[in-house]
Amino acid sequence: MPRVLVLGIDPRAVPGMDGDAIGAALEQELARFGDQAIDASMTLIGLDESAESTIVAALSEHSWDVVVIGGGIRKPEPLMPLFEQVVNLVRRHAPKAAIAFNTSGGDSVEAAQRWL
Repeated sequence: MPRVLVLGIDPRAVPGMDGDAIGAALEQELARFGDQAIDASMTLIGLDESAESTIVAALSEHSWDVVVIGGGIRKPEPLMPLFEQVVNLVRRHAPKAAIAFNTSGGDSVEAAQRWL
């Protein structure tokens, strides 16, 4: 069974977002991986100094086939340094994993499947 790690921003850590609703949608997306016979885990990070250690721990947990980097990390221009850091952490700590990008929290399965 292929293994996929989805990395994203914790919606509960972003002021003004309905973190509970977005969190529920992300859980539904994680369940869709199981429907496709893909073993998936999701790691949501805060926008603080714990981000790097959280990501490294998740990347080191398994040998991943694909790492999906979510739009919350990738899209906001002010987070460009974080996005670059995440890509380089994936390269360093999961060098055999393909890197995929979703367009929203609802198409992470399809993003991963492009590389499986």
